[in-house]
Amino acid sequence: MLRNPLFLIAVLLFAILLGVGKVAKAQSQPNILWIVSEDNSPLIGAYGDSFATTPHIDKLAREGVLYQNAFASAPVCAPARSTLITGMYGNSMGTENMRSTYPIPSFIKFFPRYLREAGYYTSNNAKKDYNTVDQPEAWDESGNMATYKNRKSGQPFFAVFNLEVSHESSLHQPIDRLKHDPEKVPIPPYHPRTPELKHDWAQYYDKVEAMDAQVGKLLQELEEAGLAESTIVFYYSDHGGVLGRSKRFMYESGLYIPLIIRFPKQYEDLAPGKPNSRTDRIVTFVDFAPTVLSLAGVPAPAHIQGKAFLGQQQVAPREYAYAFRGRMDERFDLVRSVRDKKYRYIRNYMPHKVYAQHISYLWQAPSMRSWETAYRAGQLNETQSRFWEPKPTEELYDVEADPHNVHNLAGQPQYEEVLERLREANRQWLRESRDVGFIPEPIMIEISKTTTLFEYARSGKYPLEEVIETAELASSRDSRSLMPLIQRFNNKEPAVRYWAATGCTVLGKEAAPAKQALRKLTMDPEASVRIAAAEALYQLGEKERAINVLKDALKSDNVMVRVQALNVLENMNEDATEVLAAVRELIQKNPQDKDYDSRAAEWLISKLGNR
Repeated sequence: MLRNPLFLIAVLLFAILLGVGKVAKAQSQPNILWIVSEDNSPLIGAYGDSFATTPHIDKLAREGVLYQNAFASAPVCAPARSTLITGMYGNSMGTENMRSTYPIPSFIKFFPRYLREAGYYTSNNAKKDYNTVDQPEAWDESGNMATYKNRKSGQPFFAVFNLEVSHESSLHQPIDRLKHDPEKVPIPPYHPRTPELKHDWAQYYDKVEAMDAQVGKLLQELEEAGLAESTIVFYYSDHGGVLGRSKRFMYESGLYIPLIIRFPKQYEDLAPGKPNSRTDRIVTFVDFAPTVLSLAGVPAPAHIQGKAFLGQQQVAPREYAYAFRGRMDERFDLVRSVRDKKYRYIRNYMPHKVYAQHISYLWQAPSMRSWETAYRAGQLNETQSRFWEPKPTEELYDVEADPHNVHNLAGQPQYEEVLERLREANRQWLRESRDVGFIPEPIMIEISKTTTLFEYARSGKYPLEEVIETAELASSRDSRSLMPLIQRFNNKEPAVRYWAATGCTVLGKEAAPAKQALRKLTMDPEASVRIAAAEALYQLGEKERAINVLKDALKSDNVMVRVQALNVLENMNEDATEVLAAVRELIQKNPQDKDYDSRAAEWLISKLGNR
């Protein structure tokens, strides 16, 4: 038994100092608050929009730093959020296709988990939508009542509040009384001023105003809790939006986001500038996770692909922001984009597909339906019509001169050097990220039954270079690519065969010399390849063979085989009536969120007049 009083005093002092040290460490770690609005571009006063009513966000900008070049990694929520929560590109993990739940490797943790392990209280109120298998252990609490207020006394927190009022669904039902005048609302040049578009734009500004009020309430609560001086506040949106050609599309209107960060005085040394300043540093969603870890003094794991832009772990500014687009609900597409401070480059790997593929959720907006009606009636100019027509292979926009991205500079000799630089930047990114988005999704489903797509891409089984090269040939619209594509019909890799067949669809009638080889490809062991060959043959007049392949595909147990077949049938118009009985069988009485075959089937039957 210890009886030495000096020794006991020493032990007591040591314990006190240890406790003080822990408190000091906790206090040295800033609280971090994320206020995330949904589906809104920077239609905000602080970003120069004089029509917007956003006093609270404008005030936050005066107190913080405004980012002029902040970008989402994808122009739609779930794929973008998969990147936000992991610091990894969705097209690298296999989480780029909308509302998919392909697993990711166990070592890829949702980043709040690292904050919890470092002593932070993590709360999420309330949206997740991370496009993969959930990791609930990332949060101390997540739900509609989750808040930093439930933490232990003195415990640092990372809290997320998602504001849904500006979500796309807010435009599905028109509001009679509007605060913003539809006759005065600014409308981008790609939209006609139909009554519905004017109304939806005004209603959207109303929703942004309501969202701004919610931001103000959250900031007021922080003040009242006495935490404003110990909390770094992020305000940003989860991607652009929300009217047609913004959310889901690879333009500034879909990818450019507002980002404002406010640093209290005790953390002003972490700020990139003084209050009421701006920075033109390029930041993107893949960088948010490592940046928060850096601000908290928590080392970012080596596998994270993003780089911190604040804190002790920050690196030199990035040159480019990269973005990806895969399947959007029931419609397939594949697009990649690169943005520097002046130009946006877009590569369309399925240029034969129109921008305006019918997506049932998007078409719930009255403005979307009115835009289509005006197009069908021949009432639009060339800029407004382009959305309803097939895409070019490449797009290049001078964002400074053309913020709405309507003047495509690709192909103009004076921009050839810029085009080649950004084209090569895109290729390099695809290689470095081991982009799995080029694998047809029906094959993704089969791969993910035994491994993750991320690990498959690094297993030696995925010939990425050959797949990308074939996809580039396929999307080139160059008839000189036909013979190299035909030669790849016998490639052992099904993704290569798929892209080779798709290239024949892109070439249309110019692919006639491939007809005999395409017939053989309709017996390929992979359904996605058979469907791609059938699509090409249909354009070459082989309707009966093509329809038989598609009819058989509708019986598949693989949902994405069925969706792929329905996407092809969508463009066959009257010829698709032959398989309507099989299409009707796909319609479920109570379709769930991800029953995309049912959605596509319903639209096809509606389009053909319920024959």
